[in-house]
Amino acid sequence: MKQQKEVSLDRDLGLWSALALVIGTIIGAGVFVRQSAVLDDAGSTTMGLFAWFAGGLLTITAGLTIAEIASQMPETGGLYVYMERIYGKMWGFLSGWMQIIFYGPAMIASLGAYLAILLSDFFGFPSKYNVYLAIGTIVAVGILNLFSNRYGATFAIVTTICKLVPVAALIIFGLFFGNQSAFGQSLVTVHQTAGNFGVAILATLFAFDGWILVANLGGEIKNPRKLLPQAIMFGILAVMVIYLLVSYGVYRSVPAEQIHKLGTSAIPYIANKAFGDIGGKILSIGIIISIVGCMNGKIMTFPRIMYAMAKRGQLPFSKTLSYLHPKSHTPIFSTIAELIIVTIMIIFSNADRLSELCIFTVYCFYVMAFVGVFLLRKRNPSQKRVFSTPLYPITPILAICGSLFVIVSEIMSDLPGVLTSFVLVGIGIPIFYYESKKNRGSIADDSEVKNQD
Repeated sequence: MKQQKEVSLDRDLGLWSALALVIGTIIGAGVFVRQSAVLDDAGSTTMGLFAWFAGGLLTITAGLTIAEIASQMPETGGLYVYMERIYGKMWGFLSGWMQIIFYGPAMIASLGAYLAILLSDFFGFPSKYNVYLAIGTIVAVGILNLFSNRYGATFAIVTTICKLVPVAALIIFGLFFGNQSAFGQSLVTVHQTAGNFGVAILATLFAFDGWILVANLGGEIKNPRKLLPQAIMFGILAVMVIYLLVSYGVYRSVPAEQIHKLGTSAIPYIANKAFGDIGGKILSIGIIISIVGCMNGKIMTFPRIMYAMAKRGQLPFSKTLSYLHPKSHTPIFSTIAELIIVTIMIIFSNADRLSELCIFTVYCFYVMAFVGVFLLRKRNPSQKRVFSTPLYPITPILAICGSLFVIVSEIMSDLPGVLTSFVLVGIGIPIFYYESKKNRGSIADDSEVKNQD
């Protein structure tokens, strides 16, 4: 029987594609739907802006720290590969398991839920159809990613350009036509977590999240040792400036108390107020495209983690999940599996709760990765680095301290949710040992056959 030619991922993504994926994957629903949540937790517009700044600063220190590791390990899998190389196979597996079972699907499900709210408002659909709108949109974007990665990357570039339109409009209106003070407005009626600055930062991190996902495509980027750090660094800096300007514009446009009352509908309200019904509709379309683009980036990247794990034989049904389509060179079954998990989460979970818990969970692993920079330098003191973290060791120390502050804040704010996320990650431990034992058995069986021959 003729052996099938080995199929591999295409390494054809350049800097602009990688940069568009970073910016496009970060700017999604967060900056539009989390304004009220950040303000509620911060307690005032001044502290709200500071929370956005702190979230951006933490993300920059995290990105600069991870960029050094990414330049040394430019492979498909991102954080999964880093954790495995630094701490061993089990921690690598758990970081990958966390991303494919909880973090990734929860992020996509949250985006789908927020998108459904905007679509319902835009078209006037009853809210009871939101679940179907969310699932339908996610499936449509998922189908796009069953084709060549060029289609997903092109879609990322187009949606990144489109999403800058509502961003620019909100900034310009707030800066030049807003009549509120962006500083000093305090909330009188807020929920019980008001004033919890750590939780406010956590809410911004949902909006900043996605910067590391381009590392999952390390095996598909040209010259990844050089381009990966550049894409991460410049992408995060650009987004941080945009978010601060958008938040400032929002606070200038509407009183703080009204932002609190409007909740996730604050941005559509501002759009209609600023540009009338037609202008508001156009701006809403831009926001919808923004969320779809963000969703595309996540659906494009998370199945690559599942594919990388399956290729190593670490998951149930690894042979199926590691299959690449011979024409599109994409992991189609891993993509389908992720979409199934996402659908389950949409049906049975709440978007706001999912978004906060998944950020908490991934930052637990981020802290370990940040510490890994020190470990790698100690293990390989003479290794030549294509990219070195600026202001080392201050930058990684800030990343570690900031992340620990956010983690502790979430533990104190939502202990039951934190324990649930730990349980979901912990389920991966017996699966890791079972699959490892099964693989060792398969290797032993192969050796026996060869000896008999």
